[in-house]
Amino acid sequence: MADTSNSFDPRRLAAEFLGTFWLVFAGCGAAVLASLFLHGDRVQLGIGFLGVALAFGLTVTTMAYAVGHISGGHFNPAVTVGLATAKRIPWREVPGYVVTQVVAAIAAAAVLFVIANGQQGFSAVDSGFASNGYGDRSPGHYSLLACLVIEVVLTAFFLLVILGATDTEAPRGFAPLAIGLTLTLIHLVSIPVTNTSVNPARSIGPALFAGGAAIAQLWLFILAPLAGGALAGFVYTQLLAKRLPPVVLEDTTAA
Repeated sequence: MADTSNSFDPRRLAAEFLGTFWLVFAGCGAAVLASLFLHGDRVQLGIGFLGVALAFGLTVTTMAYAVGHISGGHFNPAVTVGLATAKRIPWREVPGYVVTQVVAAIAAAAVLFVIANGQQGFSAVDSGFASNGYGDRSPGHYSLLACLVIEVVLTAFFLLVILGATDTEAPRGFAPLAIGLTLTLIHLVSIPVTNTSVNPARSIGPALFAGGAAIAQLWLFILAPLAGGALAGFVYTQLLAKRLPPVVLEDTTAA
């Protein structure tokens, strides 16, 4: 996730589109298509929570290596906002990144919806279609407050890892691994709570197809990750980023 503060390059948006599409299609696809494999009324095979968590982590790792050098490998509006807060990218680039990420997530969810509908009896509404939720829509029926807290905290730590792993003083070449493993860990912790968002684009795409209650609860999974990302950007800048010593200006008045 490189610094993208130089002149705008349209390849960045293409890279962000592909990376976000892959994250939502493969990550949510693992949840929708592979978490449980049913034959009649019996569960025969499934990758479960661990498999879904690994799928999300692998999407970020693979695309960070593939296109991270082009766009910075955000694939997530909360990451973009966090990096802007930490002054890694200029704020003027945020709208382009965020719109591209959201469009890519919707496109990925649409393709996944077409595939999932190939199974007789599939319903995006009834299955939840990998959407996020709280209360009755939480996998473990966790409260609104619990879901709010976990999304803010986990997104903040995700950004702290991203900012630290991509710092100029961090070991080179390992950032995508650290980031992918962190996203895997985040899913292992929070799938039972919210079905794991930490990414507004990832939440928006599936919710539009799950409809109704998923859309009604979408506000939480937009605001909480954005707040967590911004918080981490501020904390890293203020507490962890290396501060350069003040420059002593030459005294030009002395003869």
